Amino acid sequence: MGATDTVGRVAASMGLAGSAELEFRPSADIPNAGVLLSLPALLAVGLLRGTEQKFELPKGFYRLTSIFLLLAFMALARLKSIESLRYCAPGEWGKLLGLDRIPEVRTLRQKVWALSCGDQPTQWSAELCRDWMAAAPENATAFYVDGHVRVYHGEKATLPHHYVARQKLCLRATVEYWVNAMDGQPFFFVHKDIDPKLISVLERDIVPRLLLEVPNQPDAAELEGDKFLHRFTVIFDREGYSPDLLLRMKKLRVACLTYHKHPQEDWHLEEFMVQQVKLASGEVVEMKLAERGVCLTNKLWVREIRRLTQSGHQTSILATDFKTDMGRIAAAMFARWSQENFFKYMRQNFELDRLIEYDVEAIPDPKTPVVNPEYRKLDAQIRRAQGGLNRTLVQLASLKLPAQASTRESDAFAEKKAALDEVILYLEDGIEKLKINRKQTPKHIPLDQLPEGQRFTRLSTRAKHLVDTIKMVAYRAETAMAHVLREKLSRPDDARTLLRAIYNAEADLVPDQKNKTLTVRLHHLANHSLDDAVRHLCQEINSTETKFPDTDLRMVYELVS
Repeated sequence: MGATDTVGRVAASMGLAGSAELEFRPSADIPNAGVLLSLPALLAVGLLRGTEQKFELPKGFYRLTSIFLLLAFMALARLKSIESLRYCAPGEWGKLLGLDRIPEVRTLRQKVWALSCGDQPTQWSAELCRDWMAAAPENATAFYVDGHVRVYHGEKATLPHHYVARQKLCLRATVEYWVNAMDGQPFFFVHKDIDPKLISVLERDIVPRLLLEVPNQPDAAELEGDKFLHRFTVIFDREGYSPDLLLRMKKLRVACLTYHKHPQEDWHLEEFMVQQVKLASGEVVEMKLAERGVCLTNKLWVREIRRLTQSGHQTSILATDFKTDMGRIAAAMFARWSQENFFKYMRQNFELDRLIEYDVEAIPDPKTPVVNPEYRKLDAQIRRAQGGLNRTLVQLASLKLPAQASTRESDAFAEKKAALDEVILYLEDGIEKLKINRKQTPKHIPLDQLPEGQRFTRLSTRAKHLVDTIKMVAYRAETAMAHVLREKLSRPDDARTLLRAIYNAEADLVPDQKNKTLTVRLHHLANHSLDDAVRHLCQEINSTETKFPDTDLRMVYELVS
C-alpha cells in the first residue's frame, strides 16, 4: 500500500534502473513529520558520515541514505522495533524521505542484515567515536565505564546467568560495557557473551582502545617531566576495585576513580570542610569533604577523599589522580548517575534491550573461560551448609539455664546443648571437606569442556551493533537539540519531553524547486511558551542551512502561521 512509483520499482527489481530519485511533493498534516527537525542534528553528529565508504547495498529501489535516515527517524519517533512499522502508514513515512513509501518490514530487515555483514558496523562505530572525541576534546578527558545487563527471555539461545541489579534476580543475559562522557553521552560499548567482569574488560578492551583514540594526550617528554601527569581518567564503581588494577593503570599513566570497597573506621568530623563543588551540569553545590593519603594492601599510595552526608555517612573515594583538587574529583565520582540515567533513558525510550534479530550461533572462541559447574555446585553446597551452621550457632547462643534450675531442667539443658554441639561438629567437618574439594576443583574451565547440554551459545550481534550505533547517534542528536531548547524553557528538564512531542507532531511539507528549498511547517504545540521554544529551535537549525541528503533542497523550518 502507498506505492505509486510502480514502474521504478519493477525496473529496479529487474536491474534496469538504479535507486529511486527522491521527490518531495506538497503535503499537509503528515504524522510524525516533526522528526524532520532532527535532520540537521543527525547529520552534524555523523549519521551519514563514512557510510558510502563503509557500507554497500545490493542494487534496488531504496538507497543507502534512505535506510539510515529511516532507522534514525524511527528511533527518535519511539517506534519500538522494525515490526512496529506494520502498523504505520508507509506512504506517510515515505513522504518524509522523498519516496512514495518506506520499505516493508521484511524488506527493511533484509536491508539491515545486508548492511550488517562483515565488520563494517564496528569500523563505522569506531570512526564515529574518534570523531566525537576530536570534536569535543574537553569531554574526552574522563570516561565513565559501567556494565549493562541485557536480559534474554527467549528459548533459542543458552546464555549464562547474570545478576540483574534492577530486578534483584539472577537471569539469563548478555553484558555490554559502555564508555560515556561525564555528561552521559555515549562513546562506544563492548559486547560480552560471557562476562569476564569489569576489571578484565577494562584492561583488555577499554583502556587499550582509549590509549589509541583519546585526543590530546601528553607526549612522552611531558609524562617524563611530571610524574603526577596522567593521560586521561577512567571512573568506575566498586566492581572494578582492585589495588593491583590501580597499580597497573598507574604504570600506564591512566588515572582511576572508584569507591573504596573496604574503608576503615570513620574519620573525625573536624577533618571535613565545606567545599563549593561544580557539577557536570554546571550547578554549584556544597559538600563536606576531607582527604588523606592511604597505602593500599599492595603498597600503592593513593588519595582517599570522603564525603560526609547529612545522615552522618562517610562515602569513600579512591583516586590515583594527584593533580585535580578534591572538589572536582568528588563531582566527577558522584556524577556517575549520568551514566545510570543514560541506561534507564535508553531502555525506556530507545528500546536498548530489544532484540534486533533472533539468530543463534556458536561462540567463536571455544577456549573462552567459563565457571566450572562442579565448582559452582560445591560453592552452593558450602553456602547452604554455612547457613545451617550459623543458624545452629545462634540456637546454641540463645540457650539459657535459669539461675535456680531444677535437676530436670539442668539435664534437659545439658542434653540440648550436647545435641547442638554434635550438630555443629558435624556441619563444621562437612564444610571443611567441601572446602577441600572446592580447592582441588578448578574454578574456570574452557567452554568446550562443558557437558554437551550445558554449552553456551550466543545471540547474533551483527545487526544489533549497527542499530545500537544509530541509536547512539539519535541520542546525541536529541541531546544537542535539548541544549538549544533549554535556553528558552523555564524548566530545563522538560526539554526532552518537548522533543518527544515535536517528533510525533504533524507538519506540512512545502517543496520549492525554484528556490531550492524544502519547508517543514510544524503544527502548533500545547501552548504559546512551547511554541516560542520551538521557534527558537527552528531559528537555530535554519542557520545551519542543511540540505536534505542526495538532493539540492535546503531545509527550512517554521511553525504554521
